[in-house]
Amino acid sequence: MAVKTAIIGLGIMGRRMLEHMQLHAGYSVVAMWDPSAEGCAAAQALAPETPVAASAAEAIAAADLVYLACPPEPRMAYALEAAAAGKAVFLEKPLGVDLAASEELVTKLRASGVPAAVNFTQAAGAALSNITAAARSGAMGDLAGVDMVVTYAAWPRAWQQAADWLRFRAEGGMTREVLSHFLFFSQRILGPLSVTWARPSYPADPALCETALLARLETEAGVPVSILASTGGAQEDRQEFTVKGSKACHRVSNFSDEAVSTGGAFVAVPALPGEPRAVALRAQLDDMLLCIAGKPHRLATPQEALDVQRLVEEMLRGKP
Repeated sequence: MAVKTAIIGLGIMGRRMLEHMQLHAGYSVVAMWDPSAEGCAAAQALAPETPVAASAAEAIAAADLVYLACPPEPRMAYALEAAAAGKAVFLEKPLGVDLAASEELVTKLRASGVPAAVNFTQAAGAALSNITAAARSGAMGDLAGVDMVVTYAAWPRAWQQAADWLRFRAEGGMTREVLSHFLFFSQRILGPLSVTWARPSYPADPALCETALLARLETEAGVPVSILASTGGAQEDRQEFTVKGSKACHRVSNFSDEAVSTGGAFVAVPALPGEPRAVALRAQLDDMLLCIAGKPHRLATPQEALDVQRLVEEMLRGKP
């Protein structure tokens, strides 16, 4: 039987998940809600048969799973309301921006016993599975570190413009929205990381988010993770994550395009058939069903998301 799902937050991510849940036999979206009439109208155009609830509480009451695609600040209250009602919770990242609040959220979600996961989109993807297997088998040799390179002509990107909060320092920025994915990926491969040093750059307007970040993180054994992220200039988006080994390096571009080098040029790994974003979201939704059923799954746990948040917020504060 399909899982009755409510979607709270009908911006670009909420509507994207709505489209893909409609294509997945395991889900039935029974309610959706957003404080924006414009967001509700856009979602209704995609799913005319799905009712728009009068409130978040009404949407939560109608469902067995609540997917939260709203901004970080209100997300905690909705997650706890859903958990208190015994509903499974699927949260967008970042988990939050206030560490004390996120620690409370993780503790209360754990105490509630409800299934809960965070949508780091690479978690159930082929690239992370392939690189994890290669690292564990020894095919990569000794792990030498991770390099992250993220560059954009502008932030937010064109397709994100409607989510105005992404340009503000309070909740937005590319470190929380993009680098967090790669930090999650890094910790899955290398283990826990700590920030050695970090230098963010901000515009003159103190309300706006970072325009660049240089940082170095390390594992307890000293394996480094190097970050270069910046905005500006006439260029195409670049999102590149390289896991380096003494025998082989694996590179992931644009979240899912994997390639391997053994010392020469990187050679593409054949991708799964289908549009990459659709394939990734399908895998996430497949694993969310495992999570709901209490079975092993690959999705990020709230604790993993909290661990990423700690690194993100420390880097955004800067560390000499």
